[in-house]
Amino acid sequence: MTDPSLPAAPLGKSALLGRWLAIGATVSLTALAFAYVGGWLSPQRLSPMRLVDALQQNSGLYPGYRRNHAKGVCVAGYFEGNGAASRYSTAGVFAAVRTPVVGRLAIPGGNPYAPDGSVPIRSMALRFALANGQQWRTGMNSMPVFVVATPQSFYEQTVASRPDPATGKPDPAKVGAFFASHPETAPFLAWVKTAKPSASFATERYDGLNAFVFVDAAGHRQPVRWRMLPEAQDTTAATNPGDADFLAADLQKRLAAAPLRWHLQVILAAPGDPTNDATKAWPVDRTTLDAGTLVLQSTEPQDSGACRDINYDPLVLPAGIVASDDPLLPARSAAYADSYLRRTSEEAGLPGTHAAASATAKPQEATQ
Repeated sequence: MTDPSLPAAPLGKSALLGRWLAIGATVSLTALAFAYVGGWLSPQRLSPMRLVDALQQNSGLYPGYRRNHAKGVCVAGYFEGNGAASRYSTAGVFAAVRTPVVGRLAIPGGNPYAPDGSVPIRSMALRFALANGQQWRTGMNSMPVFVVATPQSFYEQTVASRPDPATGKPDPAKVGAFFASHPETAPFLAWVKTAKPSASFATERYDGLNAFVFVDAAGHRQPVRWRMLPEAQDTTAATNPGDADFLAADLQKRLAAAPLRWHLQVILAAPGDPTNDATKAWPVDRTTLDAGTLVLQSTEPQDSGACRDINYDPLVLPAGIVASDDPLLPARSAAYADSYLRRTSEEAGLPGTHAAASATAKPQEATQ
């Protein structure tokens, strides 16, 4: 037997060479993997970088801010589970327990100074911090369906809607051609024709448009979607277009009076309901569970609030929830990661970032 207290015999030249070759091969494979993910080996492949670049080109560069949903506020509170969804999922958040929540309410677009009335959509992002150390992160929007079904179509839509430098507005011909060639957008277009900017984050219903899968203790899988249904029912349209920031002001006023509440509704898919296409709503007669109540108690500015440094990646899921086959989910996850890396690098002033290079930047923009 070898005495472990004695020094190991030096490696021979052939063994040493083999070890270095193995290390070199590992490094090379890792580099190739990063190159593939980044799209450097296939420049025409849609990569997270290309997708985020397209969003950035449309809105302009605002260092330190998210590349989409750039304008928002932080919120905090808790989720009071009632146990109703525990039959379908082992995730601890659905038990009859209270789970802390840090969230973000926002509007779409990459301009953090856009008027609140410029778009009819509001968004809600939440991070649930489960007692066992796991997290659930989710992002929802105040619309019943998503505009397109695939990442490639989303990229094409983003390019088609890019503002013309001469007019500052998208070219109607390009936008029209895109929608004409994508019939799956019809449900969204039908909704947006009558959609109006609401006067409050508090009165919106927020839909998680992508499907996920609940897994119970026996391993049974149930496809689901979810939404947050508000208790506040005032649906008044925005009436003060001169105030660019009325949503934050309204939220502060409401929270000063009382917490705001939403009910988490879980919709159970029936056999045949599409799980890979967020442009298609499920029939309204599907079984719906009230899984508990979201209670928001406070709000903070996004440049200093707890939501600032959270990447609301929809694939950060606790045990008991898994991703469906919706192709938008991995694309969202990858794009969010790229956006997060950009804005945090800009905040840190790392070489090669644009923390001080944007012609449209304002002094406080590097703090989001």
